[in-house]
Amino acid sequence: MRSSFRRKLSLTAAALVVLAVFAFSFEPVRDSFWFLWGRLRGGYSVAKRVQQLGPAVEARLRRSVEAAGLAYPPRDVAYVAFKDSRRLEVYGRMSPDGEWRFIKTYPILGLSGKTGPKLVEGDYQVPEGIYRAEFLNANSRFHLAVRLNYPNELDKRQALAEGRARLGGDIMIHGSSASIGCLAMGNRAIEDLFVLAALVSKERVRIVIAPTDFRAAALFVPIVRGSWIDSLYVDLETELQQFPKGEIK
Repeated sequence: MRSSFRRKLSLTAAALVVLAVFAFSFEPVRDSFWFLWGRLRGGYSVAKRVQQLGPAVEARLRRSVEAAGLAYPPRDVAYVAFKDSRRLEVYGRMSPDGEWRFIKTYPILGLSGKTGPKLVEGDYQVPEGIYRAEFLNANSRFHLAVRLNYPNELDKRQALAEGRARLGGDIMIHGSSASIGCLAMGNRAIEDLFVLAALVSKERVRIVIAPTDFRAAALFVPIVRGSWIDSLYVDLETELQQFPKGEIK
């Protein structure tokens, strides 16, 4: 009887191990596990994450940064995202008035909504506009995250003029591949973006999100129209002119 019980116990344990390995093969399960593990151990600091991930990120990025004629890390970085083509381009420069140089392109694995700016909480829209990095989250449930300063002053001003309240917030560039109103980049890409932002400091991270690449010649017809939205797109088109298009890497 004892032998039979031990056999059943062994089979149960083996089944649980197989189930755990299978579940751990899914990115959301892994992210949840490491998120909870990090919370249990007191969380990570940004410096600790840079210490852990910095060497691997440098090995992936240094060549691209130096090929752009920049030192690693550059003084400033810009993350320029295009919603329709689901890509995010990284640029760097070595001085406040220096030229932006193209470094690398990453695919956006997940984003929700359609073209058009974010207007209210719960509309599932990824914002459109010119933002900055407000906070680096080393303990995100989506591995790592860079939070935008959404709503920015333009978002707030236009909402006030139109009587809109509850604009939402906590808009991130983060890991994993699922998103509701954020840009989900996958875990390896967000490690690059997070570490680079930490090295240059969040105050030197510019974030531009556009519905399309206004540097291209193709005509873009916005789904959402309005005088301030038309003006926003003119501003975005002007903003994008300082970022030279680069070869997708």
